[in-house]
Amino acid sequence: MSEALTGYLAAPGFEEDLAAELGDVVARHGRLLLAPGPARPAAWAVNVWHDPVELAVASIGAAARALRAIQRNWWPYAFQLHRRTELLAAALPKVSARPLVFGTAAPAAPLGSFVWLAPDRLLAAARCSSPFPNGEASFVEDRVTPPNRAYLKLWEALTLAGRFPGPGQRCLDLGASPGGWSWVLASTGAEVIAIDKAPLAPAVAALPGVSWRQGSAFALEPAEIGPVDWLCCDVICYPERLWRLVERWRESGLVGNFVCTVKFQGETDHAIAARFRDLPGARLHHLWHNKHELTWIALGTDPGTAPSPESPPEASRSP
Repeated sequence: MSEALTGYLAAPGFEEDLAAELGDVVARHGRLLLAPGPARPAAWAVNVWHDPVELAVASIGAAARALRAIQRNWWPYAFQLHRRTELLAAALPKVSARPLVFGTAAPAAPLGSFVWLAPDRLLAAARCSSPFPNGEASFVEDRVTPPNRAYLKLWEALTLAGRFPGPGQRCLDLGASPGGWSWVLASTGAEVIAIDKAPLAPAVAALPGVSWRQGSAFALEPAEIGPVDWLCCDVICYPERLWRLVERWRESGLVGNFVCTVKFQGETDHAIAARFRDLPGARLHHLWHNKHELTWIALGTDPGTAPSPESPPEASRSP
């Protein structure tokens, strides 16, 4: 490749949002968009391919040898030549993609990605941004206890953040009903204050450490609650309204860490997404479990914010 490029992989259905965010896409390979220069913030990318290279290969065996010469762990992305992709993946060392148990760290070993551009040409990146294959965060799910599937978003956000609430910490869940996020926060042993006009699901309301206060997330004043280690918000609202809520809490200085969902109704508002992205210490992600929304994460530096006691310091990628 004549100029340095970076690859950005969109979640299915969000390719145009990613293209609009990048603005200078020079090539597309299915959901993989290439843009010039080093990696830049790209909220709509579920995985970023750093420094991808093209490899001319005469056969499946030659392709496997070329990839193994770079590193061990590779995962395929296929938008075409699916059978050829399967054959190459089978010729490479096996990489585990077992669902993750929430509370354990994401795999830390490098995981490269490759795609066939033509029967004799590969695009490969040894270093990718996501610890999950193609950005597809997979967990050992609880299909019985949580009141809805929104809990998966918070599981994914906290795992990517590498930080979890825990015993002795205080969490505020704004727009909590029916309680999927409160259920996650309570499972870590933290105290949870859930705010919503509607009540929590009875099973969540009965959890130790969970208290529900009836009211609007937007009418709540920070001084009424006091310091919290985590402010979490999955409320349905226009992004501008969430921005004002977040700014009020940021200005209060009472919040250690934020996890909020920026939900778009109608067209994507890229301008306000950029405002969230550019806040100090912020990360903006389109999580694998997000719909037409982004997750904004801002972590503080409070040393008292500790991982879940179930979390090992690091998890390797097993063969």
